[in-house]
Amino acid sequence: MNDLQELLDREAIRDCLFRYCRGVDRGDEAALRGAYWPDATDNHGAYSGSATGFVDFAMRAIAATEPGIHQMHNILIDFQDAGALVETYFSAWQQLPGPSGFFRAHQKGRYVDWFEKRDGMWKIKNRKVVFDWTEVMPEPDGTREERFARAQPMGLHHPNDIVYQSSHKR
Repeated sequence: MNDLQELLDREAIRDCLFRYCRGVDRGDEAALRGAYWPDATDNHGAYSGSATGFVDFAMRAIAATEPGIHQMHNILIDFQDAGALVETYFSAWQQLPGPSGFFRAHQKGRYVDWFEKRDGMWKIKNRKVVFDWTEVMPEPDGTREERFARAQPMGLHHPNDIVYQSSHKR
């Protein structure tokens, strides 16, 4: 692989990871599905199976919760003959389904992904989520609108978030 192609491939992998975060935080099903190959798998803590099943699982949870925040940190990419081993450190603040409703969690860990390039596109083929830190937090007081008060606009799910609004794209 030449240096320029390697840089392009690295950027394409990072872009896929960032689109995954937008998909899960905004509840954007197309963005979330677009991060995985159709035959991909995901071992994601409470869920282990096909990536298609994970997206279905995540979309049900997202529909019942407030938008979350996923941030990516170190992204280490090791190109190999058939693809790339990618280790991505993450921080996530979100509501999660539990046995008696939802709870808030701050989690840190790593996505350990096997990426494959097909027809010029890089996507996740296999994902294992490694949790290095988790902290359960109490529910905050007040409604979301009360908590955000003048901190507007607040983040919303797809398609209502400002990032999807045509007025913002000018």
